[in-house]
Amino acid sequence: MRPQTIARQQRGVIIPGIAYYTTNNKRTEMPIFWWRRHKADPNTTPVAPVTIPRSEHAISRSLISENALKVLYRLKEAGYAAFLVGGCVRDLMLGREPKDFDVVTEATPEQIKEVFRNARLIGRRFRLAHVHFGREIIEVATFRAKPLATAERDDDADEGEGRLLRDNVFGTQEEDALRRDFTVNSLYYNIRDFTVVDYMGGMQDLKKGILRMIGDPATRYREDPVRMLRAIRFAAKLGFRIEPGTAAPIQERGQLLLEVPPARMFEEVIKLFHGGHALATFELLRQYGLFRYLFPLTEDSLATEENNFPRVLVPEALANTDARIAQDKPVNPAFMFAAFLWEPVRQERQRLEAKGMNPHDALQHASERVLREQQRHITIPKRFSMPMREIWDMQSKLLRRHGKHAERLIEHKRFRAAYDFLLLRAHAGEVDQELADWWTRFQEVNPDERDGLVSALAPQEGPARRKRRPRKRRPAAARVPDGS
Repeated sequence: MRPQTIARQQRGVIIPGIAYYTTNNKRTEMPIFWWRRHKADPNTTPVAPVTIPRSEHAISRSLISENALKVLYRLKEAGYAAFLVGGCVRDLMLGREPKDFDVVTEATPEQIKEVFRNARLIGRRFRLAHVHFGREIIEVATFRAKPLATAERDDDADEGEGRLLRDNVFGTQEEDALRRDFTVNSLYYNIRDFTVVDYMGGMQDLKKGILRMIGDPATRYREDPVRMLRAIRFAAKLGFRIEPGTAAPIQERGQLLLEVPPARMFEEVIKLFHGGHALATFELLRQYGLFRYLFPLTEDSLATEENNFPRVLVPEALANTDARIAQDKPVNPAFMFAAFLWEPVRQERQRLEAKGMNPHDALQHASERVLREQQRHITIPKRFSMPMREIWDMQSKLLRRHGKHAERLIEHKRFRAAYDFLLLRAHAGEVDQELADWWTRFQEVNPDERDGLVSALAPQEGPARRKRRPRKRRPAAARVPDGS
């Protein structure tokens, strides 16, 4: 019979629970029993919990999502301890506006489901609840403990791919703090008395601007290599310094990112570069040697410099993305990927043209080859890869401005993205600034002035039109005598 919960854990007693094992992408659940008192890990020993009263911190209920407060209060009324935890508490303490609010509680997923009819249980390795309030979702998780593997074994099981296999089990609040990634993310806001509870010294690191991994960093990175990317993302977002012990293993463990599924890497890349701090993130990724595991062809191209290109184009594209996010303007991953991969495509196209392939076919083949290689590292869905290829293809079309071509091109659905990309290329010195200025002017003037701009172009401007070959006249069919 499947246990529905884990008994409250006490020291020196046998504790029943559930272990989750994943084999061939299939989850297996089985009851387990272990002795609670085990050897302490010196790298994950918590400091004495510090309770910060309401008068000494900046978190106010007026700053918390109304729906998150509903979840906290309803769990409290049902008799369960419930806390805000993680990034939302960290951001509120720093005076920032949280992106979302996560709740942690002693209630099991099944008990959460009983409290909230609008809750949906998700997850395979570790179940949690999503409580839906229209478009807003409040994630509610049960306290999690250090997995059985770390408590009982020193020789951690290895799946043969450089990552440790661990089992997730429910636990206490103290154990939940131990298994979080960084100390600044292990702060708990208690709705009962409006205090903040700190188990891992996160408040001190928050004040000092330090990002410190909980536990042994090398082991934590092996458990989940994406934690290295999270360290970079938080350091860029918060402007924090990565603690030396946390930073040291990153470069030597970076190759573990090659084992992360490409589909998951796409999600992480979007978080990295669409969080409003793309340029700082890019610089930290290159500093710690991780960028080459995300965009290896781009990293190779960055080793060469041609009139400051592509060194200028990629940072300019990321700075443009940051500026749009700061102004609450929409951003499209297609543009970002187009900037990252343009130089590898350009180099491959030149190589094919040198072999005698015409420019159009060379661009198509180069785009296909570069995308095929990139997909091995990051899955780029077609809804982004197709617009990205259109942006590339339109770069040659922007060279042709005579006749009605410019008028037709400006109506294209990808024109604006292609034009913005042209501006980046001009700033990088890859194309003449005059071309970018002309298209800027062309969009600003009225139709009559547009005709004047086209007429003022030099006759030889743009690629010459291919002359049609005259048709060969067929010989007249011989008449058949009619016998008259």
